[in-house]
Amino acid sequence: MADKSLIGSKMLAGTVDVEKGRLRFFAKAIGEADPIYTDESAARDAGHPALPVPPTFLFCLNSEVGELRKTLEVLQMDLGRILHAEQAFDYHRMAYAGDVLHFETRVADVYDKKGGALHFVVQETSVTNQKGDRVAELRSTLVERRG
Repeated sequence: MADKSLIGSKMLAGTVDVEKGRLRFFAKAIGEADPIYTDESAARDAGHPALPVPPTFLFCLNSEVGELRKTLEVLQMDLGRILHAEQAFDYHRMAYAGDVLHFETRVADVYDKKGGALHFVVQETSVTNQKGDRVAELRSTLVERRG
């Protein structure tokens, strides 16, 4: 049975420094060919103050804020039985190398399907920069096979 009391619970909160070497590595790893993600001159020529953060990299940074084991313990989920079911991003402004990003994740919804055989947890993460400006909202859904 889905524990609705978890809705609204803060799961993770923390701050991450955005380092340009990691941005370059990530861009190359995902096959990003646009030089604005790897070459500081190209980024500046395109009007950016520094290397921009590739869109899905925020999900990677968010994973560094907390411990998955502790999160799953609170959510009462078994790592061996979960899948990452869905992920969505709403962007408000660019993030750049040198930024300090704050991530805060809360449980947005908890529900079951198929008579409790599938258990879902939806988490929403607010991302702000060092100035307190909203950068993005991330939404992630985990599903666990139960029973």
